[in-house]
Amino acid sequence: MELLENRISAEGRVLPGNIIKIDGFLNHQVDIRLMRELAREFRRLFPEKEINKILTVEASGIALAAVTALEFDVPMVFVKKAKSDNIEGGLYQSDIFSYTYKRKVTLLLAKQWLTPNDNVLIIDDFLANGEAMRGVIEIVGQSGAKLTGVGIAVEKGFQPGGARLREQGVNLKSLAVIDGTEGGKIMFRKQ
Repeated sequence: MELLENRISAEGRVLPGNIIKIDGFLNHQVDIRLMRELAREFRRLFPEKEINKILTVEASGIALAAVTALEFDVPMVFVKKAKSDNIEGGLYQSDIFSYTYKRKVTLLLAKQWLTPNDNVLIIDDFLANGEAMRGVIEIVGQSGAKLTGVGIAVEKGFQPGGARLREQGVNLKSLAVIDGTEGGKIMFRKQ
């Protein structure tokens, strides 16, 4: 998506360890107008009428998922990374290794929010190694819900997450795929 790639090129920075810093508009400070355009693109890419839930992982994916849920006119649900006292009933859970936190994290979702009657579209801001996405997809499987697809704003194509999901047959659509960084410049995959 040219709009997103242009914004990344203009404002993104490459930090040591190939960290792509675009928190000025995507996941710390959020440009809601841009989120609306990304959500509209996800709606175009996933025209399936049966989608009835948008699912994401806390925390940085919530803004994009919420705006996307508004575009689809369905509820947005997010998987938690820590158990809180207000979660009632049974839980779906999946253990992952967090690239961001460099430690094991248990993803949790109350069973009441995802059932075999749901057709789920997962939306997230970044895809790198794919551990969080693996965990969320595992939770969808535990629930018996149907995974319609995965929409990602920015995929780090030089890391294995996207390739793994595609090899597994997941309907993955990434709006911008970064194939590498050279001398602080971000290079995008032609789509």
